[in-house]
Amino acid sequence: MIDVKKEVSGFESELIALRRDFHENPELGFKEFRTSKIIYDYLKKLNMEVKNISRTGVVGILNGEKGCGKTILLRASMDALPMQEKTGLPFTSVFDGVMHASGHDGDMAVLLVVAKVLARHRDIFKGNIKFVFQPNEEEAGMLSMIDDGILENPPVDAAFALRHWSAIESGRLGLTAGAVLGTTEEFEITIYGKSGNTSAPNTGKDAIMCAAKIIEALQFLETREYNPMHPMVIMIGQISGGTARTIISDEVKMGGTIRFLFPDEKENKERVIAAFKRVVRGVCETYSMEYKVQFIPSNPSLINDKKLVYLMKSVASNTFGTEFNIDSFTGLMGEDFAEVSHRVPSVMTFLGVHNEEKGNVFPQNHPQFSIDEDVMKFGAELQIRAALKYLND
Repeated sequence: MIDVKKEVSGFESELIALRRDFHENPELGFKEFRTSKIIYDYLKKLNMEVKNISRTGVVGILNGEKGCGKTILLRASMDALPMQEKTGLPFTSVFDGVMHASGHDGDMAVLLVVAKVLARHRDIFKGNIKFVFQPNEEEAGMLSMIDDGILENPPVDAAFALRHWSAIESGRLGLTAGAVLGTTEEFEITIYGKSGNTSAPNTGKDAIMCAAKIIEALQFLETREYNPMHPMVIMIGQISGGTARTIISDEVKMGGTIRFLFPDEKENKERVIAAFKRVVRGVCETYSMEYKVQFIPSNPSLINDKKLVYLMKSVASNTFGTEFNIDSFTGLMGEDFAEVSHRVPSVMTFLGVHNEEKGNVFPQNHPQFSIDEDVMKFGAELQIRAALKYLND
């Protein structure tokens, strides 16, 4: 058996360099052309079968030399966010308005080093490993990969993913069985009013006023209609309307998310969406407005398989030298690895990167977000140990 810790330590400088290069050159969903080529070429040099899938996605298949066996999927996301970076790092994004603010840069770098180590030792395991680099995670890109057959040929028996997570202290893990991340439904609402002069409000229909009432009314669902022990959050992230200060707005567009973590996801999702539509309809009817509600394909809840969580905890002990750095972790964030978790046994592990001394204190999706690079080697080691243990048991 190989000395995993020593192997990974030998590639730590490369691991950090990869992450910094990805960070400096971020690309939005389904536009990850440079990123995709770097990953494709990297995997190709490891002498594995590599192909592009789902536009800018990449999958590399590594076959163990100890014979036939199970197939696992290891996944990292590739896309960045449409926001201006304000970290001041020497490897700050070179593109205005585009930033890796969710940790995908680190996720990709770690999985590449995992692929390198396992490719060097394909003689010590049986079965197959699919290294999946997914585009457009922010807008449900995994569903495209599934539709394009990522779970087939050969069929996947189990799936693993690692996220670098700012809400957890550096060197600690968030690892819990069951539903760990909430169902996410994205929506857009358009309200149609009637223009007029603001000096005579009775001559128009104020779409802005109606939008304000909808935003207020939707909060009723969170606090009064559903069991407070089952978390739900409705947030408006975008709103636009009006053409001038003196004109009654005849149209307002709003976009946002509904996030919840309920038992019986399918039944409760239908109830939540029906209630959401009821509230919007009721407010618009009250103010004599026309409206349109559109839901955008989003994520179900992410389910961590109990047996795979147990496996991850067992290899975490070897990786960190302790059994006492694992925290129970759940949240309402959307993660489209959830689509995989509803089809094959899966586990997502959250590696803490919050470090006060190094200034890594900002949350995901913040313009000053960055990760504690010193913990990335632990993420690589953890995934290597998990893959070997699953395939060889």
